[in-house]
Amino acid sequence: MPHSLRIALRALGRHKLRTALTTLGMTIGVAAVITMVALGTGAQETVADDVRSAGTNLVRVDAGNFTRGGEESKIATGLGSASTLTPDDALAIAAMPGVKYASSVARLRGFVANGSTREYLQILGTDAAYPQLYGWRSARGKFFQAADVSAAGAVAVLGTGARDRLFGAEVNPVGRDLQIRDVTARVVGVVSGGDDDQMDMVFVPITLLQRVLGIQHLHSVVVATMQAGDATRLADEIKPLLRKRHHLDTDAAMARLRQGGLLGNQSPSATFGVPDDFTVKTQAAEALTKGLYTSVAAFVLANMPKGGVDQVNLEEMSGTLQRAGTTMTALLAAIAAISLVVGGIGIMNVMLVSVSERTREIGLRRAVGARKRDVMVQFLVEAVTLSCCGGLAGIVFGFVAAAVVTRVLEWPASVSPAAVALAFGIAAAVGVFFGFYPARRASRLDPIDALRYE
Repeated sequence: MPHSLRIALRALGRHKLRTALTTLGMTIGVAAVITMVALGTGAQETVADDVRSAGTNLVRVDAGNFTRGGEESKIATGLGSASTLTPDDALAIAAMPGVKYASSVARLRGFVANGSTREYLQILGTDAAYPQLYGWRSARGKFFQAADVSAAGAVAVLGTGARDRLFGAEVNPVGRDLQIRDVTARVVGVVSGGDDDQMDMVFVPITLLQRVLGIQHLHSVVVATMQAGDATRLADEIKPLLRKRHHLDTDAAMARLRQGGLLGNQSPSATFGVPDDFTVKTQAAEALTKGLYTSVAAFVLANMPKGGVDQVNLEEMSGTLQRAGTTMTALLAAIAAISLVVGGIGIMNVMLVSVSERTREIGLRRAVGARKRDVMVQFLVEAVTLSCCGGLAGIVFGFVAAAVVTRVLEWPASVSPAAVALAFGIAAAVGVFFGFYPARRASRLDPIDALRYE
């Protein structure tokens, strides 16, 4: 085989331009396969991220536990006024297994001024990880960093709706100043990708808003789980964690309850002891009951099987990803087949021309003792060499094309080792398949007729 490879390289080297053009066909085919597989993989990952960012993996913990509509509903509303949720609680929740991102939240509704322009908006104090909870992207600038939160930096990020109301549509507000009460905050970014209500907000570091409000506690903690199906499980684990941290199962807490009674219509805890001073709800459950009367929402949630909301969303996500994957696979298969067939036909054409040009050489080799199998192997090695050289060049160009597409079009492209191995294997297989007929034709030439060939 090494001897056959040397002969093949010597034969291909005699016609460098023809060899290069033939190899180019396979190079384009393999590069197209690598690039499309990379884009397809990136697209599937993007779809998965978008589906996961739809809120099915979010859990929200609100301070307080106050209900309207009767205790029998056991659905908390009018939340956020209690002062029992602390930054240490947020850190403890963020450290729980299965938590991907977590952010403390404080809220303020008030006027935000840009010079003479004043708008009544929702101001949200958050941690630096808040946009990652929802999969938002930066339209201008960037979101504030953890250092800004630690230093209570006077910086702000606008949703696209808030940007339009304060500065005008498509205006770049980065570097401009806003007045929030007695604080002048510098705009460092604009985020997009959320719903209309979220994009009408102004985001500032949680520590800055706490200073503006004169509070130390939190209004909420928003948590993103690593897996969408873990939202209900994580919500169930957060409740006992906070009850333990807030000492709600102690004799002292029970004594305070007997002395003062329930404050307002607090929904009782599952343990028939001191009611929770917080409320935990998954985003999926909240979306399911949005717009319903309290009693109707309570009935819906009570009749859902445990984890039922998450299960419904998981089935929807699974179906979406499976359909997207099937479509992308079919598209890639079609493109790969066309590209490689074109390259293979080019190899077959060149090998048939080579057989015609080297007919006398074939006759001479057969006359001095070469067998049909030796001739067939020789031409097969030449075809596979052509194909593999094109495959190697195609892999390099595929990596370059994937990087260029990612950088220029901002489309994620992920090239896996398996895709590279598959592309190279297919290139070799194409060489064998399309080189077999010319090799077989060369091996069947009659030695006497071949020696007489002019």
